[in-house]
Amino acid sequence: MPLVFRYAARSDVGLVRSGNEDSGYASDGLLIVADGMGGHVAGEMASATVTAIIAGLPIADSEDVLTQLADAVDEAQLEMRHIIAERPDFRGMGTTVTAVCWQGDRASIAHVGDSRAYMLREGRLLRLTKDHTYVQTLVDAGQITEAEAATHRRRNLLIRAIDGVNTVEPDLSIREVHPGDRIMLCTDGLSGVLSDDEIAALVRQADPPGAVTALVDAAIERGAPDNVTCVVADVAEVADTPAANRPVVVGAAAEPRTRSQLPGVDFPQDSQLEAGAEESAEEPEPATPRGRRRRWPLLVGALAIVGALLLGGWIWVSQQYYVGSQDGYVSIYRGIPQTIGSVALSSPVEQTTIPTVQLPTYAQELVTATIAAANRADAERIVGILDEQAANCRAKPKTEGCPGATTAATP
Repeated sequence: MPLVFRYAARSDVGLVRSGNEDSGYASDGLLIVADGMGGHVAGEMASATVTAIIAGLPIADSEDVLTQLADAVDEAQLEMRHIIAERPDFRGMGTTVTAVCWQGDRASIAHVGDSRAYMLREGRLLRLTKDHTYVQTLVDAGQITEAEAATHRRRNLLIRAIDGVNTVEPDLSIREVHPGDRIMLCTDGLSGVLSDDEIAALVRQADPPGAVTALVDAAIERGAPDNVTCVVADVAEVADTPAANRPVVVGAAAEPRTRSQLPGVDFPQDSQLEAGAEESAEEPEPATPRGRRRRWPLLVGALAIVGALLLGGWIWVSQQYYVGSQDGYVSIYRGIPQTIGSVALSSPVEQTTIPTVQLPTYAQELVTATIAAANRADAERIVGILDEQAANCRAKPKTEGCPGATTAATP
């Protein structure tokens, strides 16, 4: 007998953030969560882009689902590159993504970042993905335990994300699914405040809607410092192949204002759109004759608007920070890593004593491409992480990823 998904999804802005940069998607054969980053709007666009592109590919009809998922990640990377080219102020945008597509009794998984996929089977919770974070590399190297990683101050530092700049390879895997299995995807707004044991207890709720409600509510009760998104689906066996259901889209990917800023992206239908959400076209107002007496005030108004936009843009740029390299050393910059003509939109405010060449290879690439920071304090936090990484490589130069790990003697 055929297997089907019975699913539910929910996304909440949380108690601290001003906007929701998460996106979620659930359909008969595909589940997705994505956690955007890069600040308001940029993060929303990043997570919405990757969600829409993966949801729009005909992966369920493919004989090689893993290849289709990898191609979808590549396509999202290219689309974000185009967005950044048109809107340089969005440089620094990025997103995680975790997607599960199933065919028959197999679930194909694509994963980038620190969102997670779990499977509940016979009461036991199994984690299907591994976080792409700096802290996870410490766990893998045996330097800290999983329990220490959960409270580590650097636990949110990603080493892999879809950002439209750096080439990224998703983790790809296949799992068997059985009737009675329950699959849960979530962003780190949930897994960052609830332990796996707590998640296991809550995800056992009677049905997918009850499970997503219990999980998100629990994260909110813990303070929800980040956006919270959760997708839950049951694998059920049915006598006949059921009619296709409309998918559920939540978070940034479901917002009309986000979709309107991505005209080149085809978004999936959403069964949760409220009736009348699509505004009807309004009758155009009668045209007003534009005599000479009206041109002068219009010109003054236009100049005032342009001036206000330029001033607002300059103020915004002056409040941005990022970490990059200056003369071979890790440095903090104020502004954005762009130029207008010959005018640079950033300037160094602090050059550290951390040589870039002493960082792990992946960290060198991140610094060279620049690492966006929320503010000066966040930039200093990132520098602290890089300093710790450089110190670890100096202490253990043969550690995988460190510059000395692949250095060979010259014959």
